[in-house]
Amino acid sequence: MIDLRRIRQDPQAARAALARRADAGALHQFDRVVELDVRRRELLGTVESLQAERNLATDAVARRKQAHEPATELLAALKASGERVRALEADLRDIEVLLESHLLNVPNTPLPSVPSGDASANQVVRAWGTPRSFDFTPKAHWDLGQSLGLFDLPRGAKLTGSGFPLYTGMGARLVRGLANFMLDLHTSEHGYLEVQPPYLVNRASLIGTSQLPKFEDDLYRTHAEDLFLIPTAEVPLTNIHRDEILDSSTLPLAYVAYTPCFRREAGAHGKDTRGLIRVHQFDKVELVRLVRADASEAEHALLTSHAEVVLQRLELPYRVLSLATGDTGFGSACTFDLEAWAGGIATWLEVSSASTFGDFQARRANIRYRPAPGSKPEFVHTLNASGVAFPRTIIALLENGQQADGSVRLPAALVPYVGTDRLVPRS
Repeated sequence: MIDLRRIRQDPQAARAALARRADAGALHQFDRVVELDVRRRELLGTVESLQAERNLATDAVARRKQAHEPATELLAALKASGERVRALEADLRDIEVLLESHLLNVPNTPLPSVPSGDASANQVVRAWGTPRSFDFTPKAHWDLGQSLGLFDLPRGAKLTGSGFPLYTGMGARLVRGLANFMLDLHTSEHGYLEVQPPYLVNRASLIGTSQLPKFEDDLYRTHAEDLFLIPTAEVPLTNIHRDEILDSSTLPLAYVAYTPCFRREAGAHGKDTRGLIRVHQFDKVELVRLVRADASEAEHALLTSHAEVVLQRLELPYRVLSLATGDTGFGSACTFDLEAWAGGIATWLEVSSASTFGDFQARRANIRYRPAPGSKPEFVHTLNASGVAFPRTIIALLENGQQADGSVRLPAALVPYVGTDRLVPRS
């Protein structure tokens, strides 16, 4: 969450930074935070003043009793002031609850380097590889997947519902191969510690990474225990150190996990529903880094490069976009999207978002470190990226690697993990 001290010191500057998101609802939440914080401090000042007066009155009562003098009026005044303090303290608690509620709904402020505007203002900062030109009419992945026997979407829908793919045969092996390839790459070459986290997390974890309270309708929840299926491994990985003070010498901490992810995406019905473009359950390898504040910018560049290496090894043309303020996620201060080219449907598909959150998540999750022994703890900076998400990566692999005979050539990096360099149609 945003630092309240920053808001108090210069509310106009903080509001102007937030206004770059062009989100009227966010500004309303911000204004309520400012209003409630002023009221809270006024109440706190009144309570502290009354308590100081009560301390003086208590001393006066003690002196009168010691001198065997009447103190009836003072005791009556003390009783009345005590009742008023209790009432004000109750009001103060109510305001603090309301203040936190509004503060949790205020998004992060974008970094000055983030371009202003909506998604149309996203900027391509670099590209790698050249989209393939075909000498035959390329097929979309849904046709390739059917002819190759890689997935059965109708039966997946029968088992659960639309958006829950069923991978079969070499399709299932491709998913397993991609997971092992990415985990091996990130652990052996990029220095990440592999983690196998729980797939269900509690409410505090989702508040920590800012999915709650704003995006509760997009999550799958078990009502009896109030647990949630993870929308991304970012949630458990970031929360490993919730409510901890870390030794500075341990930073940066780098974690990688392969998990399924579950997203209802309540506001996305009817959008990109064909094939694997938009699904409710998908696999992903996630990268999370906890770093010192002074290393945040360099760590963001490093993290993005780690996701890029995956696409380079998979021989997938891609581009890196700097997202504009209106297209940047709720908790992110700056995001680079990696989009892979899908030759069959001739479009760019997002396969990774590499984001830096500053101390926004760390404040919510209370993750701190001591810059030096005995020094005052500071909040870490958190970063995460998909390294990378599977469905759209599989789309790009199939559509870019397809051959005129209906087979699909696989990149050399995957061959040891899949056991073949080519997927062939079922006979």
